[in-house]
Amino acid sequence: GDNLDRYLMGRQFMVLLVVFIINLCGAPTSGDADVLGMPGWLKTIFLDVGLGMIIFTCQLGQLTTQVNASHCMLDFINNYFALFTLYTAMCIEFSGIMHSSYLIQNVLSLASGKPIHSNEEPKRGFTLLFFWGRVLMSLAILGFSLAVVISALFQGRTMMAVKYPSVSNGASVFLFFFLMCIVGMLEGMQIAFFAVAKLPASERGTTFFGRKTCDLLFKGNGQNLPGFMIGRQLTVVASFFIVASITSMNIQPGNEDGNIFGVSDSAQAFLNLGFHAAVITTILASITWQLAASAFPIA
Repeated sequence: GDNLDRYLMGRQFMVLLVVFIINLCGAPTSGDADVLGMPGWLKTIFLDVGLGMIIFTCQLGQLTTQVNASHCMLDFINNYFALFTLYTAMCIEFSGIMHSSYLIQNVLSLASGKPIHSNEEPKRGFTLLFFWGRVLMSLAILGFSLAVVISALFQGRTMMAVKYPSVSNGASVFLFFFLMCIVGMLEGMQIAFFAVAKLPASERGTTFFGRKTCDLLFKGNGQNLPGFMIGRQLTVVASFFIVASITSMNIQPGNEDGNIFGVSDSAQAFLNLGFHAAVITTILASITWQLAASAFPIA
């Protein structure tokens, strides 16, 4: 079946949700927070910018485990925790939260003229109806999440106003979309590079920048690709943490200024966890770009 694809989609959401929760755990609660008596400039770098959390998460939470898993594949998954995460990721995919990505996949398939390969029978009847119902639900969730983030940014009610008070609300909105594009480019480049690596040099496109990129990436003994992957990982994690700061709510449920869109206190507390931001980032800054790179690796 297509369980690997289902796992990868659910896993991507899990990764981003964990990053947003880590940001909540380690983010300063006020702009003048004092930690270990550090001078202001050092506190700004490690606490406000989040360099400490970025390096810690990237080294222990991603690069180390990825290297270990690449050398000890079966040993890495031979435990109940790996099985638990597999089922959790597949349950997330089954819930339909990310299903708008499938709509994007269909659009890109039509645009590229490449059929969507599946190891399962075509969906029919109730299965097809259930699938597209989840797509519509996912689009509604994505639209609401975007509305929440943009509204909170323009009102200055996110952690961005706490960690970077000198940044205007309009600049925060710009940074949000700019960093989403940066992350998307890096996510897409990873897919495109691995797709191009399987092609002979004569088939790696004729465009100027495409050829230059491939020549740089695969020249010599091929160490530039692993080097890019490490640098990419650190850049992606850093961007995710900054996006988490931009989108994390700074709204106490029941405060005198009111909750976002007048939602209930329990709903506001749920939004404060960053679920909505993880949905946006997973779909618009990750999966969409990966699908585009898969459909057009060189173009």
